[in-house]
Amino acid sequence: MFITFEGIEGSGKTTLMRGVARALRAKGKDVIETREPGGTAVGDRIREIFLDPKMTIAPLAEALLLTASRHRLVEEVITPALQAGSIVLCDRFTDSTLAYQGFGRGIEQSLLKQFNEAAAPALEPDLTFYVDVSLELSRMRVTKRSEEGRNSLDRLDREGDQFHERVREGYLELARANPQRIAVLDGSLPEEALVKKALDSLRAHEQLIAD
Repeated sequence: MFITFEGIEGSGKTTLMRGVARALRAKGKDVIETREPGGTAVGDRIREIFLDPKMTIAPLAEALLLTASRHRLVEEVITPALQAGSIVLCDRFTDSTLAYQGFGRGIEQSLLKQFNEAAAPALEPDLTFYVDVSLELSRMRVTKRSEEGRNSLDRLDREGDQFHERVREGYLELARANPQRIAVLDGSLPEEALVKKALDSLRAHEQLIAD
């Protein structure tokens, strides 16, 4: 099973993914955790460039960098793990490209879908958790983790409010268009409650697949 986690900066998607991974491993499941961009030697180098606040990267170049990173991740990590019967959890995947480079940057969705298909042929998540938070909460969390020294502000963190609001609205539109795959969760919930909501949704989804 292939499960992805999406959201704007500071949404809590990474924390949620780790919580879901712990819960699944506690049930004896073989779980692989990975992320985008990154997850491979090539992808990690691309991630450094992509998030570097000193870099100025044109929207199309952003999309192409992500496509390259995704292709290696699919080939080297995701596909082999799925073939081996593992559950794969991925922090961001194709929906991120549609939300950030599409709704955020203004690149045509049709072109981005071609990129996604080239990088991950016939591969779509079985379930996607979109963790939704307000822009105000997102900014508060990003600022807090920077002030606490947990993460410095990266290139996307430094984008303006209008950009991040477009991305958020893009995610919500994608969720409305794909209700059977994308589960929208309230990112303002405490971690334990958010993980429980995700596990409840996962159990329901597995039942639908079984039916």
